Amino acid sequence: MASTGLQLLGLIMSLLGWVGGALACTAPLWRVTAFIGNNIVVAQIIWEGLWMTCIVQSTGQIQCKVYDSMLALPSDMQAARGLTVLSILLCGVALGLAVLGVKCTKCLGRQHTKARISRVSGALFGLAGFLYLVPVCWTAHSIIRDFYDQHVAAPHKRELGPALYLGWGASGLLLIGGALLYSGSSPPGVPSSPTFSSEDESSRRPAGGTTQVKGYV
Repeated sequence: MASTGLQLLGLIMSLLGWVGGALACTAPLWRVTAFIGNNIVVAQIIWEGLWMTCIVQSTGQIQCKVYDSMLALPSDMQAARGLTVLSILLCGVALGLAVLGVKCTKCLGRQHTKARISRVSGALFGLAGFLYLVPVCWTAHSIIRDFYDQHVAAPHKRELGPALYLGWGASGLLLIGGALLYSGSSPPGVPSSPTFSSEDESSRRPAGGTTQVKGYV
């Protein structure tokens, strides 16, 4: 049977992952300026995100500019845009299905149908977490590869930004929350833990293993 506690825990974790993923997608902190060698004190700090780039002056002033052309961006950034947006949209669909399918709501009457809808919601949350994990890991790999590449000039090297760590956390919450929501939504008649009905029945039988039948004349 469906477990309300697992469903609510999975739904809360998935919701937090969705919010974190949306914040990481919009934050211009995927790539930040790398401080290498004697270039410790600089007049400008560069932030690069999926949608815009920002320059932080030494005075504290921040100037942001949206990218002029999507086609001019690197392939990893284009893929990151598409996958993160797709992940966020999948989370919205999964959230709507979860509201219909969790046991504590009364949107649908049949528990069997609610359990199936809740399982579909958990699978969508898990898929969204995987789709979000791909661009975050891809971007981190590109940053680390360019950082240790001798042919890349020092001013063009970047560090891992805070948005990447937020993206890793969001994808982890989506994966774990989706798994909890799926495992806690067993359809009626399908036990979530193993049962020992055969042993129970055998223990209820008499010691001789036979039943006495009384005849009436």
